[in-house]
Parts: sequence; structure tokens; C-alpha cells
Amino acid sequence: MSVKVIVTDMDGTFLNDAKTYNQPRFMAQYQELKKRGIEFVVASGNQYYQLISFFPELKDEISFVAENGALVYEHGKQLFHGELTRHESRIVIGELLKDKQLNFVACGLQSAYVSENAPEAFVALMAKHYHRLKPVKDYQEIDDVLFKFSLNLPDEQIPLVIDKLHIALDGIMKPVTSGFSFIDLIIPGLHKANGISRLLKRWDLSPQNVVAIGDSGNDAEMLKMARYSFAM
Repeated sequence: MSVKVIVTDMDGTFLNDAKTYNQPRFMAQYQELKKRGIEFVVASGNQYYQLISFFPELKDEISFVAENGALVYEHGKQLFHGELTRHESRIVIGELLKDKQLNFVACGLQSAYVSENAPEAFVALMAKHYHRLKPVKDYQEIDDVLFKFSLNLPDEQIPLVIDKLHIALDGIMKPVTSGFSFIDLIIPGLHKANGISRLLKRWDLSPQNVVAIGDSGNDAEMLKMARYSFAM
């Protein structure tokens, strides 16, 4: 079957180490994709508002699977968002707050949220990935739909923390590595492949029509799903 969709991760895949890309070259390539009727999809663990900043001229033409699949936009219009119940959010936040050394961001539909007591270096780092980032006194008082949590910690601690959270949050959220010392907590089943599947259904296409490119653990499902997949 012919290729009708190209899906790419951003950090470590589409972007270079300076978090930029060759825009003139890509625009020429994108025009060729349009001529051939090929959809271009960005699939990332990052926030939608951060992702569209890379494509200001195309944000209403291309599609986005943001927040690791918890938020999907098709051609500038929201198609889907995941949602934790209030009770589930409280359980997750309570578990994360048990470790006083653990810094994290709560990701919601309207914004991302960080403790006003978080270290400045952590806030600055997360602001690069979350262009809407609000400080909060109490995570439990956030008035928003929450669907993901993002943690940043030393690489050597990641396996232990993932194992711990996998047990503590079993059935509520799943910890996945997203590269560059990040762990994302996602709603089980709401990974990038799920978001891509929603777009494929809209377009009456199948995974056999997809090329997917990624580089990290949070890309695993979409790389397995696509007929043509490439790991960086």
C-alpha cells in the first residue's frame, strides 16, 4: 500500500541538538508531501502549545499527537483529549509528593502546572517543553483536566523510579521514558499509537499507510504499529 501519512517524533528525531530544524528545506519537502496527498503528523510527549511554535505557518494544516497521545489535533481542531478522574489525579499527585526530592509537572488541557517551590533550574527546563506553564501552591487544587505528568531526574535513578511508580500507580498511569532524563506518566493505552489511530480513522487509512520515525521508549507503540518505522 502507498504511504499516505508520515509521523515524526520531535526531540532527538526531527529536531537537531539545538532544538531547531532546516525550515526552508522542510517547507520545500512539505509542499511535495501536499502534492502527493501525504499527511504530516507530529507525535511528541511535549505540550501542544510548544509544538505549534515550531510550525507557526502550518499549525492549522498539519496534525499533532501531543502529550504522548493524550491530546490530538487535526488540522488546527482538537480531535481528542484524555482525562483522569479527580480521584485518580489525587492518587497520582499524592504518590509523587511522597518523594520530597522529586520535581514534576502536571499536564492539563489548558496549561501545565509546576510547584511554586520547585527549583528555578527545573522550572526553566520544563518551560522549554511547556510554553504554558503556571506555578501553583498546591497541585491538588488545580482546576483543569489532567492527563499526563512529567518528571525529570538523573538517568541513573530512572529505572528504580519507573519500577516504583509502575507498582504504586498500576492501572491508573503508566511510567514511560521519553528520553533526555524524562519520565512521563501516561494514562494506560493513551500512547502515541492511540492518537495516530484516531487520525487514521478520520482519514479512512490504516497503519499500512504510515511511516513513523522516533528515538525513545515513548515511541515504541507507534513504531510497532506503522508499516514502515525508523528508530533514530
